[in-house]
Amino acid sequence: MNKNRYTLIIVIVLAVILASSWFLYGKLGENVERQELVTEEKNEPETEESTKSNTPKAPDFTVIDNDGNEIKLSDFEGKPVIVNFWASWCGPCKAEMPEFEEAYKKYGEDIHFLMVNSTDGSQETVESAKEFIESMGYTFPVYYDTKSNAAIVYGVTGLPTTYFINADGNVIAKAVSSITLDTLEKGIGLITE
Repeated sequence: MNKNRYTLIIVIVLAVILASSWFLYGKLGENVERQELVTEEKNEPETEESTKSNTPKAPDFTVIDNDGNEIKLSDFEGKPVIVNFWASWCGPCKAEMPEFEEAYKKYGEDIHFLMVNSTDGSQETVESAKEFIESMGYTFPVYYDTKSNAAIVYGVTGLPTTYFINADGNVIAKAVSSITLDTLEKGIGLITE
């Protein structure tokens, strides 16, 4: 009997710690300092040829759209692409969403915005992500990484993470953590040059 009580107490304590951590990350994460872009460093004089050879090709991945159709990153080649990995429980992700909405309204005709939801099926579901997007009134396109294909291919270890890809399909810059509209605009400038 005492062993069961001890086990129950440990389980309750662990649950409280996990719930507190999740709550604090969501609430306090909204105030995290936002990061600047990280771009590829070039060690030789920049020419059109060297720029193409020094910039990594964006790895392809598969996600699903709102209708459950499979979509690949390569389907969007020919126009610049911004890929943002996010989740509705992520405070820093929520903090940058208004900036992405503003940029989408301004550049949506010229740039593909792939807002890739980290849909793990437990902490984040397609339904919870859709509910969040609808409740906030966001209009940018959302895709769901239900098999973690995109996150694995890009080695995403933290949310949010944003990649800036030019029309040739090369990764030009990335940002790990929440970004400001100014930083988003800088990234857009790099992929639309």
